[in-house]
Amino acid sequence: MSDKASTPAADSAAGASSSASSTNAGTSSNGAPKKPLPQQNPAFRAMGLPRLRLPSRNWMIFLSITGSFAGAVIYDKWQTKRMREKWCNMVSHIAEEPLDTKVAPRKITIYLSAPPGDGLRNAREHFHNYVKPVLVAAAMDWDVVEGRKEGDVRHKTSEKIRKRRKRNGEGLPQAQKDEEEYTVESLREKNGYVEYPGVAGDLVIGRNTWKEYIRGLHEGYLGSADPPKELENDQSPETPTSAHTPGHSSMGDAAVKAATNIVGQDSVDSPTPSEGTPGDDASPATEESLADAATEAPAEEVKKEEEKPKRRFPAPYILPEDYETATLSRSTPEIIGPSVGIRMPHLLGIRNTPIRIYRFLTRRRLQDDVGRQVASAILASHRPYGSVGAVDEDSASDSTVEVPEQKTVLDFEEKDWWKTIHEPRKEHEESVWIEPMKLDERIISRMRAFELTSEDEAIAKRIEAGQETKRNED
Repeated sequence: MSDKASTPAADSAAGASSSASSTNAGTSSNGAPKKPLPQQNPAFRAMGLPRLRLPSRNWMIFLSITGSFAGAVIYDKWQTKRMREKWCNMVSHIAEEPLDTKVAPRKITIYLSAPPGDGLRNAREHFHNYVKPVLVAAAMDWDVVEGRKEGDVRHKTSEKIRKRRKRNGEGLPQAQKDEEEYTVESLREKNGYVEYPGVAGDLVIGRNTWKEYIRGLHEGYLGSADPPKELENDQSPETPTSAHTPGHSSMGDAAVKAATNIVGQDSVDSPTPSEGTPGDDASPATEESLADAATEAPAEEVKKEEEKPKRRFPAPYILPEDYETATLSRSTPEIIGPSVGIRMPHLLGIRNTPIRIYRFLTRRRLQDDVGRQVASAILASHRPYGSVGAVDEDSASDSTVEVPEQKTVLDFEEKDWWKTIHEPRKEHEESVWIEPMKLDERIISRMRAFELTSEDEAIAKRIEAGQETKRNED
């Protein structure tokens, strides 16, 4: 009887507890109602795959940024490759032209130097990434003139011109004979090897290299073929300046001079020998002072030579202010070059990180511009340099004046140079980069600039659009 009476009460208590538990299960710890999880796709559940859900907000932000940057890099690389292939196909027909066994192939001279504030490695990478593929596609031969420091390209360019002038009979006869002996050019002439009859051309990479290239041309054709007398000591700094007998070095002369001074000082304090005393009889103290002076003097001379700064190359044979009064060399050709300036953007500093990132993501434009310049040099289409309008810095009204085109080549790169480049130089350092360019009309009137014709530009556009595979030889 009691068991039957207790059954309804137990059932009601169990129902209450189950309803309470279900209520607690439907609410979260803070009292808010919790949404039930959506049912998983039966097919995925049958395959054993876990429940798929969207990532969190932070993960979505991270994946969006990294994905966008990676997509921009991949797209730029693809477009850069297309631009490179376009200009390679533009000049690939030249590689199929036959060559005579006795005629040297056409050789282009590459001028590059370390960018301001950095090393030569960046300039070499720029050449290998943007310039070299187009040259290789045309099977061109090239000669590189490198400069590790400021002034190297200037000296090497002028020295190359002076050697050519000496081979043509200018300068001292003995120096001319030394230049002609055992040179590659003389051996080729003996074997009947002929130079390429057409234009060669110069590719100048970077604004700093361009300024040194222009200075080297003026120094080579307007300066003397032999070094001036005041620069002979600079060309051989190890050669003693004072004349001495054979078998004696400059260190020995300095030691003898220092010893003589010491002996002279000692002779003031010591009693003078009589007239009948022979000069060869010296006191022991004098002999010791001579020995000490002979050992200490060379060390002092070496220390002074090490402390004194030396120029990396001899000073210029002619200064820009002497261009007007200089005599033009008779070996100056009617056409110098032709030449073209190639962009090399180089920006340093952590504050310029946004600009550097933008340039990194738009390298396809740099490849297109550099490829156009290199292709114009390979196709050998050139024109005379003209004059362009530039803002007169001395005028308060910002009026424009006509200046030679050589002054404005790649001038926009100077604003990206490191700030220490504009500081004053020391006496033994070059200052070609910061000095304004001074030109001589006799030189710039003979210079030519590489430039694509309108027909070549149309062919390049058709190659880019896929209408033509390569430029056909005319």
